[in-house]
Order: sequence, then structure tokens, then C-alpha cells
Amino acid sequence: MESPFIYVIILLLSIFESLSGIDYNKGDMGKHFACSSQGFPKENEMIKLYLSTENLFSDQVLWLIDIPRENITRNTEPILQWSLGTVMAQSEVNKLSPHVVDLKAAKCPCANDVALLGFILNTTYNGVYIGLSFSGFWNYHDTKWYDMTDTIYSQLREEHTDLTLIDMVLTNHFLVILTSLGLFISEDLRYPTPQHLQLSRADFCGFERVDYVKGKLWYNERCFANREHFEVDYVTVTFDRNRTLSESSACFYSKEPFLEWQPCLPHILKGVKSAPSSVITFLVDQERDTGVYLFHNRIQNIATASVNILNNSKPNLLPKFPLFQFPSSFSSPVGMIFHPRSHFLYAYGNQVWLSLDGGNTFKLIADFHGDIITKTYHSFYTSDITFVSQSGKVYLTKAGLSKYTKIGNVADKIFTLYYDHLGFIHKLTPDHFEAGRSISTLENSRSIFGQAPDMGFETALAPQYISLNEMLFFAYVPLNEPPETVHTKKFKNIHYGKLIRSRKTGTAYIRKILQHEIPTGFLSSVITEMIDPFGIEEVNESSCLSSSLYINQSGNFSYKLTLDPQNAKALFQDTDIEKTVVIPGHSSFLITSILDGKNALAIATMPNRVPNNVTFLKDSWFLYNFGQRNGRTWNIYSKPCNYWLQQSDDSTSLNIVKYVDLGNSQNLEVKIIPNTKGLRTLETPLVEVLVGDPTLLEVKAKGIFDDADSYIMEISVVSRALRQGSTSLALVVWEAATECFVTTIVPTLKSSCSYLRAMRHIPSESIPVEDWIQGVHRDSQGFNMIKTLPVNYRPPSNMGIAIPLTDNFYHADPSQPIPRNLFHKSKEAGKYKQCANVSTREECNCTDAQKLSYAVAFSDCREKVPRFKFPVTQYPVSLKIFNESVLIPVKSPYLVTVTEVNLRKNWQLKHSVPVKIKKLKNYLEPLLHASVYNPLGLNLSIKGSELFHFRVSVVPGVTFCDLVEEFQIYVDDAPLPFPGHTLIAVAAAVVLGGLIFTAFMFQLRDIHPWSTFWKWMRTRMSAA
Repeated sequence: MESPFIYVIILLLSIFESLSGIDYNKGDMGKHFACSSQGFPKENEMIKLYLSTENLFSDQVLWLIDIPRENITRNTEPILQWSLGTVMAQSEVNKLSPHVVDLKAAKCPCANDVALLGFILNTTYNGVYIGLSFSGFWNYHDTKWYDMTDTIYSQLREEHTDLTLIDMVLTNHFLVILTSLGLFISEDLRYPTPQHLQLSRADFCGFERVDYVKGKLWYNERCFANREHFEVDYVTVTFDRNRTLSESSACFYSKEPFLEWQPCLPHILKGVKSAPSSVITFLVDQERDTGVYLFHNRIQNIATASVNILNNSKPNLLPKFPLFQFPSSFSSPVGMIFHPRSHFLYAYGNQVWLSLDGGNTFKLIADFHGDIITKTYHSFYTSDITFVSQSGKVYLTKAGLSKYTKIGNVADKIFTLYYDHLGFIHKLTPDHFEAGRSISTLENSRSIFGQAPDMGFETALAPQYISLNEMLFFAYVPLNEPPETVHTKKFKNIHYGKLIRSRKTGTAYIRKILQHEIPTGFLSSVITEMIDPFGIEEVNESSCLSSSLYINQSGNFSYKLTLDPQNAKALFQDTDIEKTVVIPGHSSFLITSILDGKNALAIATMPNRVPNNVTFLKDSWFLYNFGQRNGRTWNIYSKPCNYWLQQSDDSTSLNIVKYVDLGNSQNLEVKIIPNTKGLRTLETPLVEVLVGDPTLLEVKAKGIFDDADSYIMEISVVSRALRQGSTSLALVVWEAATECFVTTIVPTLKSSCSYLRAMRHIPSESIPVEDWIQGVHRDSQGFNMIKTLPVNYRPPSNMGIAIPLTDNFYHADPSQPIPRNLFHKSKEAGKYKQCANVSTREECNCTDAQKLSYAVAFSDCREKVPRFKFPVTQYPVSLKIFNESVLIPVKSPYLVTVTEVNLRKNWQLKHSVPVKIKKLKNYLEPLLHASVYNPLGLNLSIKGSELFHFRVSVVPGVTFCDLVEEFQIYVDDAPLPFPGHTLIAVAAAVVLGGLIFTAFMFQLRDIHPWSTFWKWMRTRMSAA
């Protein structure tokens, strides 16, 4: 009985608001799936599945459907197929918490919800303990803990004390663990066994526990699902020590399977007494096939970056680019890391630097002065990058953006952060987990780090109008400010793209940060765009506003402000200090001190626009309060998301993988919709297009504004070179706020063959699957077009029907006799494939797909084949390339070769050969030692009988794919051959034999018929 059909209709009511694509950054909405039906479902009943924010039908039975991702993940992720060690009870884990001094997390590159958490222990406890989560650490008690101590001890000869985890990396196929007693590598995770996961130890001569505890692992995270031959993982280990004469390096790297570890430094530096700089980090850029170094010269306190080409996976002696030297302010470099699946390279320490060109150049993103970034955490899905400083402050940026923001602090002494596969951030501690609850950046972090902090700083601001909608804010630095704290009273990069808000009223958007030495007292300023007008002081707040104002210069850079002495009520007060006098069309003045009730000193924001010795009447000048004398009256906060990003219908993933075959192209399109709420839309391109490896593919971008001020970016990618590789393509909305869910899209482009790309033969008549199962499909004349092959069938050879010579069995059954197996050559031929080493057909385990497959690899399973009447003439060999649900006709330059897999003859092909194709054909045939055909208009004629099995292959050099297709034709109802040739041959042989025998008998009897004949003729002539 057939299983009931369930039709599921997914109505994305909240997400697909626009028919043109998917919109991101529109805010959070509670969504859920619900099924609806009239009462309880019955067989063959239609069930509708809705995605909604509320119940659609209140009078119907409603229920929720849970499709747990972990059920899928368990069967696909390699690490989940293993037992990492001895399973620990929760009580045993609880005993470890007091001894934990730090945590290390590692996640699967292709499924970030599969992750590991390791305990770093103090010297009072011993062992390696790792927790495994298949659901992204959402629930503390769902984590399965393993004790790997015995596994590691089995690889050690002596040292069995003070063992703890130091660092770990989970690559696509291996687990690399750095412990206090050495570096250990797992066996290949793709091939699980019932035993515990086994580890091997990498030996580094001269390195001891004191070195390992200060070691670090570095890994460029990339997902190698459907792995290509050019994709390989690299891992680096660095040790914080100066190498000695007997040591080749304090930095080593290896590629999987991580059996051989090579020094990071080129060979020219071997044997040098002391290297000019120590290696902080060495990363392999797989897109550009280079190695990127971060050096630090501790003596000169200089940090440099170097990019070296890799030859046979080894760095070249000479750098690819000139060394990039960071300024001396980058005095405490800690590390360098690529954002996952991208070419964004970050160097961090007391500053954060970003490289968009593989390490050739860097630009400053953030300066933390005395504070140092010690850890970074990344989400490839949302492009979030979180920096945590040694003081516990947490900062956030988006991949590729030049802006960043502060999102809070972490009070826990022992913690680590982790992003799951959906971009939710988690705070992990030894005894509990916390998770963000929203995809919005602010809401995601707020649940862990608290309310978004004020990013203002303790000083007064002086506003200066530029136009009706633009305003400058100058940050005041007192002349007596100590040099070491001057930076605390300046605008910094963190303020770019933020909002200045007045405690009274008013908001402005910071568009640009300016650093300068003049005017005196103002070392930095920002250009802002007004969103809401700022409130001015009233007379009841500052009585000086009731008077006129006289301005004259007093000293080199200060100005004296004088009120009308006749107005007794108008007085300067101490509360007016750090307030700003604003005069339209002239410089503003920040009041710095009060001389008396009628006079005050101020400094000008624009000295060249000071109205010296000029009196301004009452109500022609204004007073703004952006001071901090009696508590700061202004704040700086992050700006809400200001752009919506819309993708086209065929790009439903933020990090999609696109394959570009040789000579083919891929197109991408994004639409940026401004949500600026009163701000003007910039007339510059809103999207920056960055390519990881510009030499791999030809990328063209075209951007236009539509009538609604939305920006549309169209990108075309073409593969023109016979070179395989992978590169990331980043689309960065550079003006977007860090609070946007999506600011950066990083699709991966592979100059290679898609695993979905294949060549298909389109039969002249389509036969439904149901008919294949039944074995009957009749044409208009009642002819059954399906042939059920005999058991253990083998096609005939050129020696005759009864003498098969092929190794391929069809409809194989080892329990049944083999027909046509009388001759010695036939007995030697014929080998089972799927049915090898089994005794029955059931044990062959043939699937339904294999039974219908034309591939020779599954010939054992093939039972039924297409059947045609003899003769087959001009059969159209129609070929199409199937590529992601699109069928493309196979035509030039995709020339093909055609072979019969069982080496049968009696068939021929007919095709058209234009001049261009003839040249290619003449060039390729000597190289391939095979006939080359034009696939367009290819026709097949068969004069033989029974099964013909053809293989069609596209010639190399025109595609990265191994495009091969097979099809079968069974020719039936062939007439018996007329025996005329045989009869003539027999008759000729009989006549020739008779003549030879007669001549022999005449010779034997000494009879000479020729002489007798001439004698008779002469007698007749004489008688005449």
C-alpha cells in the first residue's frame, strides 16, 4: 500500500514581504511554525504548514512541529561519530570547576552548533577534560563531557603530572589539542571506529612544559564541505620564547593530516643567532596561497607584517609585498586572525588593524591605549566580530567595516564567548551558560553584557553650526591636561557612525572624525548631521541670555565675553562654565571661566571667524549646554540600523557558495534600502565590493540608485582561466551601523565544478518511474519499450551472440547460473561488482536508484533497459548539462567522445562538422586517441541486436567537470541474417575441391585430357 502523501505549504508571511527578494535588518519578530487541519489528520489529507506571528485559525486544531537540527547534525558532523574518551558524570564535572583558570572553545567549521569546550586547570588538578555540544551550548546540561587524560597519557613516555589543556582547534577533519605536555592530533574524524578517539603526539625538539603552557594555536577557519582537491587545512603553533642556536624556530605549521610540522620561518633564517623579530602569528591565506606573518621586535618595539608566497606549501624566502610596518603606537601585538570564510585579516593587541588585501596594507580600526585585546570571537553567519580586552571590556564590529562599538563588560573572571551557527552569542563559564536571545546585534549582546553603554567621555563639547543641517562638535582639552590622559578627552574611531544626544533635546549623527592641533584647546572634532534640533538654554537657566554680548580678544587664544553693564539681571554664573555661545555665521565660544558677573573667558572653535570687538544684541546669540561640570549633559550611543539589505530570490543564504565553471558566469544582486529617518542619503556607492583573490575570477560590479534612493548592486563573475581555486567575494555596506543584523555578505566563489553539475542524456521518449517499476510502457503501436534483462545477462561480442567477452554483468544474481558461459573466453570474462563476494541478489543491496541507473558501476543492479525495434536509425543523442535545477544544451565548445563500454561494433554516429569544430576535432583526436564529435545534432544508428551501452564524455580543457553520461539501448526483434554468403562459400569450396580431386585422379592414372581433346579435334578436321 502506498504511503499517504502529505502536502506542505510554507507561507513565509513575515519574511517574504517583498516578491523581489529577502529583506534583512527589518527588526525582530516572533515567528513560529504551526500546522492546521480540520480535526485530526487522516490518510491522504492535505496539511498546511504556516510560518506566522499569530494563530491564523482560532477555530481549528493547532499543533507545533519541531524539526530538531541536532538530529540532522548527529549524522553529518564527523566529531559526533566518535567517543572522545571516558564519559563523565555531571558530579565529576562539578568537582573540576574550582580548579579551572580559563576556558577554550572550538567549533566545527561547517556547523558552528557542533562545538567543544575545554577546561584549563591550575596545578592543583591534572587532566584533559572536554565537553561536546551538538546544539550550540544552549543548555549547560546538554553538554557531554569526556575525560581524555588516559588517551593522552598513552602517548607519553615519562611526564604524567601537571597535565592540562592549553588550546585546541577543530578543523574540518581533525582535532588538534595543545596541552602542557605536548601537541596531540586526532585520527581522521571522517572514519569513525567503535573505540575511543586516538591521538598522536607531535614532537618538537627542545620544547618542554614551560614552553607548551605559553603556546598558542592559530587556524584560518574555512568550511570544506564538498571538499575540492585544492582545499586543505593548516594549523600553526607558536611558543612565547626566543629560539636558541639548536632550535629552528619557535613557530611551526602543518597541513592536514598534521603529521609533519615545519618551521614557519624561511630556511635562510636557520642558524642565525637571533632572528630580527619573533613570530607572533603565522597564518596561511588559502585564497592567495600565501603565508602571512605578524612579527614583533621586542628590542625596538616594532611590529611588522609580511606576506610570503607558498611554494609546495612552504613560504618563499622573499616577501610578496614590501613589509608593512605598524606605527610605534601598536606596541603590544597579541595576534592576527582571518574572519572565517573571508579574506578580512585582523591584527590585534592594544590596537585593532584591518587588512583587505591579504596583509599588504592595514588600516587602524581601534586604539585602546593602555588596554589590550586578548581574545577575538567571530560569527561567519552575521559577520559579527567581538573583541574582549584584558580589563573585561567587550567591543563589537562587523567584518569589513571601519567602525566599531562598545557593547558592555564581562564581570566573570573565567569565561569564554562563542557564536553558534545562527549568529547568537553565548557566554560560557565553568558552571553555567548564557545565550543571546535575538538576532539583533543590540538585543543579542544586551542579554549577556547588559544595557548598551554610553560611549561619551568626560569633557565639554562646543557645537559649531556649518549649515542648517550640519554641526561640528569640538572636544575640549584643558591646557593643563596631563599628556598621558589627553586621549581620554578626544573623539576616537569608536564614535564614528554613532549618535550624539543632548540631555535636554536633540540628536545628531556623527559622519566624520577629525584630529587636529588647532584651534588651541580643541584637539578633535566631529562632523555631524542633525536628526533632531538641540535644545538651547533659556533665560531662567542662564540669566546672561537677557543681555547683549560684547566680544574682544584677551590673550593669544582666549576671548573675553562681556554682558551689558546696564542690565543688572544679566549675570554670568558658575553654572555657565563649559556652556557654548553660538552666534549664527560666526565662531562659537566655549566658556572656560567666569571673571565676574559681567565678564567671562572663552576659547573659539573657529578663530578665523571670530567677530572681534563686536556687540551682539539680545536674542541674536544663543547658549548651548554640552558641558560636564555638573554631570555630563550629553551622551554618545550606537545608531539603530539604518539600512535594509535585500537579496535576489536565488540567493537565500548570506554566505552562499557559488561554483563558476570554466567559461561560465554567475550573477549576484543586492539591494540596499535606506532607513535613515530624516538623514540625507549619500550619493556615493553604498556597497564596497572586495575580492579575496582578484586573479582567480573576472569580477564586474555595476551599481545604480533607483527612484526611491535604494542602491542596487549587480555583480557578474566569469571564469576565463584554466585555473581552479576558491575566493571570497565581500559585499560591505560600509555606511551601515554595527547594530544591523546584516552589513556584510561574503559568498564563496569557487572556480571549479559544482557537485550539482552533471551531464544528462535526454531519451527520445520519457518513461515514467511507475512504468519502470512495472516493466511495461507501450508506444502508440503497442510495442513495449522496456526490456527486462535475463538474470546474469552479458551482451554479445563481435565473435557472436553466444560468446560474450565483457566483464559487465547486468541483472546479476550470484545464486543463479550464468547463461552463455560455454566457451573458455566467456568463462574468463565477467566480474561481479555490487554483487561480489555475496551469494544472493538480496545481499547485493541494490537500491531503487541503482536499479534504474545507467552507470556501468551499477550494472549488477540494472534489471530493465529501454527497448527499441531493429533497426535503430538516426536516434537523436540529446545531451544537456544539469546545473542547479537548470538544463543547458550541450554544444560547442563542449565536444564529446562516444564509446561502447562492452566494446561492441555495428553502430555509427552522424554529426555536423563546421569549420571551427573541424579544427578542434583535428587537434584533439590525435591527443585523445578517440573520435571527437559535435554534440549538437548528434545521431546514432545501430545495426546490431541486443544491449548496447554507450558512454559519452566531454573532452578535457573546456570544463572543470568530469562530464560523463551513459545510456543504454536494447535492440530487439532483429530478423535472422540471410545465409547467402555461407551458401556461396560452401558451393565454391565444393566446386574447387571437385576440380582439384579430378585433376589429381587424371594425374594419378596418367590421363591427359588436353592431349586427347586436341587429338580428337585434329581427327575431325581431317575427316572434314
